[in-house]
Amino acid sequence: MKSSITQKLEAAFSPERLDVVNESHLHAGHQPGYDGEGETHMRVHIVAAAFAGMGRVARHRAINDLVKAEFEAGLHALAVEAAAPGEPTRW
Repeated sequence: MKSSITQKLEAAFSPERLDVVNESHLHAGHQPGYDGEGETHMRVHIVAAAFAGMGRVARHRAINDLVKAEFEAGLHALAVEAAAPGEPTRW
């Protein structure tokens, strides 16, 4: 899942910075029977020129649309921190 998301983001946005983090282990026990294994909860940190002039919601939609197949295959949550070059980031 992580590698698939990474490849799609790289191909679509040519980011200057990209980090896809598997945070599934942080969600163990949040649902009955879920032990935190696998790749169900991801976080994306991305800086790409493609985001210049786009609002936060539009950036999130563009990324979510790109990984629709991963959601259908079991991705439960995707946290997105997207910025254009020169914009401040918290990471």
